[in-house]
Amino acid sequence: MPSRLFSLIALLCLSSALHAQKEAPARYQIYGGYTYLSNSLDGVTGSHQPLNGFDAGVAFPSWHSLRFKIDVAAYRGTNLGAPQHPYFIMGGGQYTWRIGRESVFVEGLAGAGGANQSWAANGAIGQTTSFSSLVGGGLDTPLTRHIAFRVEGGYQYSYFALEHSVSLVPYRIPGLPNNFGRISSGLVWQF
Repeated sequence: MPSRLFSLIALLCLSSALHAQKEAPARYQIYGGYTYLSNSLDGVTGSHQPLNGFDAGVAFPSWHSLRFKIDVAAYRGTNLGAPQHPYFIMGGGQYTWRIGRESVFVEGLAGAGGANQSWAANGAIGQTTSFSSLVGGGLDTPLTRHIAFRVEGGYQYSYFALEHSVSLVPYRIPGLPNNFGRISSGLVWQF
């Protein structure tokens, strides 16, 4: 009788200990979704036009909740008679906290931005590359064991300038935006 009682107590303690363990974080994350940029590249005062597009990214295995992330975003729109087709390729770090079932993260990314040559007002010639950075964060809510819904936002900096038609030296027009707000939402596959 005492051996059966001891076995029952050991089994109950072991099962509760196993149940209390957290699920291991996903090694890789692949993200895809819709993204919104707060202004166009030539959105001077009085002519602000937001851009819509897609966002895709991959995050690699974490080390103490910090993981390396690569992010690609592309946008489409028109402002002041000029087509806007900017894209941004950035890499950096993402730090994640688990709160219950949800994951909250902050990220800092830097990289390059590109655009079509005629993005400036009335089709004027503009620079096609720029340094770009993003600081932001977001929330992942699990839908299934491997799929989560992500909402993220942040501050994005990029520096596109116009090219002078004679000397091809970039110059800035006062009021051209450098600072953008960015909001994205989509699905994350975690495996």
